[in-house]
Amino acid sequence: MSKPNPTPKTASAPFLVQIGIYTAVLFIANGLSGLFPANFPVPAPVIGLILLYLALTLHIVKLEWVDSVGSFLISIIGFLFVPSGISLAANLKIMQQQGLQLAIVIICATIILLVVTTYTAKGLIWAHQLLKTGFSRPTSSATNLTQAVSPEDKERD
Repeated sequence: MSKPNPTPKTASAPFLVQIGIYTAVLFIANGLSGLFPANFPVPAPVIGLILLYLALTLHIVKLEWVDSVGSFLISIIGFLFVPSGISLAANLKIMQQQGLQLAIVIICATIILLVVTTYTAKGLIWAHQLLKTGFSRPTSSATNLTQAVSPEDKERD
């Protein structure tokens, strides 16, 4: 009895190569960010995320080439938010004056984000299932499985 061959695990790229990939993506994103009009600014990190996602999806960049640095960045994400926390503490006067308004905006924006994300995911799942079935419709006019009659049942009647 032969054992199935396990899929070979490819080794991660060297750490500096992974950092180079992230740096190149961010460099390109920074250049693209400058092309957007001033009244519609798009941050370079957002463009970089989209570019990296496209590169991974289109298999231009392999996941093994960026996984170690990505895992490291995720592990220190709390530390990366420290500058924004310090900035918030430095502007406590604004929080005292407009704290309630800011809280209402944050809560409303979070609810809107969750609703839009939910319906977008639902729509993508529906479209995926529609593409997977090939736009085929059931040939039976029965809407309920209990109403469907098999050929054997027709012969008995």
